[in-house]
Amino acid sequence: MIKALLTMDDFSVRCTPAIVDYLEGKHIPVILFAWGQNVEQYHDEALYAVKKGIVIGNHSYTHPHFSEISFDEGVKEIEKCESVLDELYKEAEVQRKYRPFRFPYGDKGGENKELLQKYLAEHGYDKVDDTNIPYLWWKENGLDKDIDTFWTFDFAEYNIRQGSGFTLDDVFKKMNDMNPTSGAALFAPDSYHILLFHSHDETQELVPEYYKKVLDECIAKGVVFVEPKFK
Repeated sequence: MIKALLTMDDFSVRCTPAIVDYLEGKHIPVILFAWGQNVEQYHDEALYAVKKGIVIGNHSYTHPHFSEISFDEGVKEIEKCESVLDELYKEAEVQRKYRPFRFPYGDKGGENKELLQKYLAEHGYDKVDDTNIPYLWWKENGLDKDIDTFWTFDFAEYNIRQGSGFTLDDVFKKMNDMNPTSGAALFAPDSYHILLFHSHDETQELVPEYYKKVLDECIAKGVVFVEPKFK
């Protein structure tokens, strides 16, 4: 059996309600990681997701590379997004039970990494339960200790852009690669994943309902999506 936790970055966007409705219809749990500015821009769409009970994580306010900013600037990024999310949950009249965090680009802060991990731990951010991840490289890179939410497989569908030459077929090829140069093979038997996907209007415009096409393929190949749990 292939088990996977779906995570989607850069929430919120115009097509958020359509994505949420699809996931709900397919009974696919998800963590949506919020880019604070996007939540402000697409506020009503974000509110829709919160009212549906979806776990919303912090993905910073302006989506910077954390290795290119100071520790203090990084904290401000986290805290500003946190304020946006607190207000969103308050307006939705929904209790905010979990507060996971993901660094933009998976950039953990360079020389400030340990300080940022300490900050996340001391300020009560929730670590996604990764005890079932079987890959040696996960522990070798300390990902089992880090508070932020990393991933085992990246769909890379965000590369579908006008003129990029990267297509949905390339996403499917990546999904079916049994010997990837990084990360773990998505469809390897008895695997367990944290999946990285994105909610992007740009991708939606070029490949309408791209999320359906990709996630339906996962289901067809036997992926069972699991509820997010936290340590």
